[in-house]
Amino acid sequence: MDYREAFEKIVQQQLERIEKMKAADDFIDYSKLDKIIIGVIGGDGIGPAITAHAHKILESLLAEQVAAGKVEFRVIDGLTIERRAALGKAIPDDTLEEIKQCHVLLKGPTTTPRKGDKWGNVESANVAMRKALDLFANVRPVKVPELGIDWTFFRENTECLYAMGSQGLNITDDLAIDFRVITTQGTERIARMAFDYARANGKNRVTIVTKANVVKTTDGKFLEICKQVAKDYPEIEVDDWYIDIMTAKLIDEKRRGQFQVLILPNLYGDILTDEAAEFQGGVGTAGSSNLGKRWSMFEAIHGSAPRMVEEGRDIYADPCSVIRAGAMLLSHIGFQKQADDLYAALDYCTITEKKLVITGRPDGATGAEFADYILDVAGRRPWL
Repeated sequence: MDYREAFEKIVQQQLERIEKMKAADDFIDYSKLDKIIIGVIGGDGIGPAITAHAHKILESLLAEQVAAGKVEFRVIDGLTIERRAALGKAIPDDTLEEIKQCHVLLKGPTTTPRKGDKWGNVESANVAMRKALDLFANVRPVKVPELGIDWTFFRENTECLYAMGSQGLNITDDLAIDFRVITTQGTERIARMAFDYARANGKNRVTIVTKANVVKTTDGKFLEICKQVAKDYPEIEVDDWYIDIMTAKLIDEKRRGQFQVLILPNLYGDILTDEAAEFQGGVGTAGSSNLGKRWSMFEAIHGSAPRMVEEGRDIYADPCSVIRAGAMLLSHIGFQKQADDLYAALDYCTITEKKLVITGRPDGATGAEFADYILDVAGRRPWL
């Protein structure tokens, strides 16, 4: 295909996506469902091990609802890198249909192939899932009270560079071009979700992060739309920062406590939330939600760590990130008491008591031992 035709096809795809956003339904009301179906996707590398631990904890906390037929767990096995590579698809068709039969998903990390590796040019399963299910809001909380940190990041999930990551064009042997997409509709909905969250949770400051002074068209549009939305929330203070200085200010002891709610395009959000997670103990401790109107997905924010599997250390992988994602899932579908107990148990086990420590090696606890520790503490509730 001529590169001009390829570019025209890309533009048409995005225009059609905008029309779908305009026609989208309202958010699902879980309280009105006869049964909430939770899909569990193990993923790759250490994913199946750590996700199984989180699944066990959630099923225990929701045992009463499962027994009553109000909640059902479904394990979805078809999203491995081996199967995706063999079929040449980011998400196999039958697996996507299984996923769509669920309401929410708990997902382990999946491997994203790099150029030149053995898996070929298969798009990221995460990116594909966000597009297929329109999971437009990636929400990542980071809270470290002793450092004055209480941040909630609203990362736009379906646009920017990642959305077009597999559709770049090699114009000649000397020229390669990737595409960055920002739309009015995509930006407005992530901005409104962030401001609604700030208002509902008593936050008085929202920060917009771009590089609009250099990337004038797309980042400029993102900043402009966010500021337009901000006018509907006059009680909330709004400021904006460039992504480069923002990475510095998050580690500025005098400034970092001032930030509360942050709105970011996709790439900047990915980078900044990994930095932020380090304050909380690293990416192995942080969970992430991917929210849409019909489906939502909750996951660990770290990768699949294939080296740990190769070295036989996957049983020592830290499950805290995906367990924390499970707590976010519980809250999202309306089981706030169970979510609060799980959050408290995580804090008690990792900060207060620390009876077991995970090192990723045989000198620390296994993931299964640590999950049992969390489950025991959640049942005893020693913080009361």
